[in-house]
Amino acid sequence: MILETCDIVAFVATTQPELARTFYCDVLGLRLEEDGPFALVVTTPNATLRIQKVQAFAPLPFTVLGWKVGNVRATAKQLLGKGVTFERFEGMSQDDLGVWVSPSGAMVCWFKDPDGNVLSLTQFA
Repeated sequence: MILETCDIVAFVATTQPELARTFYCDVLGLRLEEDGPFALVVTTPNATLRIQKVQAFAPLPFTVLGWKVGNVRATAKQLLGKGVTFERFEGMSQDDLGVWVSPSGAMVCWFKDPDGNVLSLTQFA
């Protein structure tokens, strides 16, 4: 196929680039590649994330970016130690860390960046 071997570039928006830089780099541990006039660019081992600097936007009410992790509870505890707050959703059975077990057996929890973008951690079954 045309794009099957190409790397992903993901995008989120920020109206607070300094807070976003601290969050994505210092809290989440992503590596800063560039702090340019239009975006912060951070990298992971398998993707590039462009955090677009915008004047205004309304965050979406659903997950916009997520990470596949080996142990969702251990990762959530590490992020809790860095001040991350996990989201709770009405009608979903979530444990003390906010982890929900999906019908497939995947374990998922959600948190927000400083701009309100909903992010997730998923441990697949």
